[in-house]
Amino acid sequence: AAIWLGSSLGAEFIPRLNEGALVINTVRLAGVSIPESVRYGNQIEKMLLKEFPDEIESTWTRTGTPEVATDPMGIEVSDMFITLKPREQWRKAKNQEELVIQMSRAMQGLPGMKSAFSQPIEMRVNEMTAGIRTDLGVKIFGDDFDKLVAIAEQVETLVNQTGGAKGTSTEQITGQPVLRIKVRPDDLARFGISTDEVLSLIEAIGGKGIGEVYEKQMRFGLVVRLAESYRQDPEAVKKILITARDGKRIPLEEVADIVLEDGPTVINREWSQRRIVVSCNVRERDVASFVKEIRRKIRDNVLLPAGYHIEYGGQFENFERARTRLMIVVPTVLVLIFFLLYTTFKNSRDAVIIFTGIPFSAVGGIIALKYGGMPFSISAGVGFIALSGISVLDGLVMVSSIRNLVKKGSDLQAAIPLAALSRLRPVMMTSLVAGIGFIPMAISSGVGAEVQRPLAYVVIGGVISANILTLMVLPVLYSLFGKPLISQED
Repeated sequence: AAIWLGSSLGAEFIPRLNEGALVINTVRLAGVSIPESVRYGNQIEKMLLKEFPDEIESTWTRTGTPEVATDPMGIEVSDMFITLKPREQWRKAKNQEELVIQMSRAMQGLPGMKSAFSQPIEMRVNEMTAGIRTDLGVKIFGDDFDKLVAIAEQVETLVNQTGGAKGTSTEQITGQPVLRIKVRPDDLARFGISTDEVLSLIEAIGGKGIGEVYEKQMRFGLVVRLAESYRQDPEAVKKILITARDGKRIPLEEVADIVLEDGPTVINREWSQRRIVVSCNVRERDVASFVKEIRRKIRDNVLLPAGYHIEYGGQFENFERARTRLMIVVPTVLVLIFFLLYTTFKNSRDAVIIFTGIPFSAVGGIIALKYGGMPFSISAGVGFIALSGISVLDGLVMVSSIRNLVKKGSDLQAAIPLAALSRLRPVMMTSLVAGIGFIPMAISSGVGAEVQRPLAYVVIGGVISANILTLMVLPVLYSLFGKPLISQED
């Protein structure tokens, strides 16, 4: 029953910490100008301050990144930081999750924008550890941009259809307006125009460096480019005149195809492979079960071409790394505990009987997590490791007392209840010190309490079940499987 209960807990890296502040990552259409991006940010700030005056203390928006930045992003991407007032002053929401839901609904009416809610420290940790600003990122790897975008659209639809997904968005890698000019060699030969002449003219549209100007100790580049009227409209570019061999002036469109199309806004690579990310936050459920469901849906509904593959990043990636380490640390700790018990008693049977306290104490920790509505996390894993030491210590006290009574001449079956009665106070004191010491962590509601609470619940619940084992189950096990010792009288 405990194994089934544990499998239904779910899992996550660390519990979500309420920081008392929010950050909204907004993404607009590629190619938006800086003034338009700033105007849009100001509009959102004013709207949120008007809708939530009792909840928001202040807001400020960062658009793009400086030249030296660890998280480069274009001017179409903004981070809006929101400082919240003390929760006692809130009127429209009882907790931060409810406030985020209401803010998200208020922003749904704004066109041409996608948004994802997070917290400043949480976003920075996700960004530094996995390169993703949300809890989960479905990373799609491949070579062709169009295929990556098509696959990402399918994945985004599946993620949106999964319960618990919030703020789902696809990394914007296309949508930048690009003027593509492709010369026609046959027409160039017909008019007697060289390719270099056409390329020089095209280069002058954006600006061509022809020299440098010196002013005292400063140096400036000298650039020649066409008039502004030729640089704003693709139709005007088509009408730019170029001189043919016979001196006749012909428009550029006579020798080249000029098309305005969408190009890549950014080319992201990971391990030398192009990739696109579908990101989302996970709310009201654990990340591990969410990823398990997403994997099943993608496997059943998305056909990946040859050379394309999907990986999962963000908090789930961190959890997988931590779980791998725990799979090494926990067995190592258990082996060391058993080795110490064996070297103490020189008896593997007694060591195994004491060792049974670990799974029994784990039962209490699992029940406590289930009762508290918390999934398994790294902090809970640390609690289970600490709990194993407490349960072994209690069992060690009980078995040592039984062995001492037998060595003094008592019969094994008579020594067991005497030891259980005499060791009641030491065992209870050992357990109560640990259990009571974790009660403040279990009931705390301050900053950081979300991370501490699973650890406290595991230890308190495990101490209760460990006491039941040590005082009731362990004596029964020892009476059935304990090896009689030679007394001092014999």
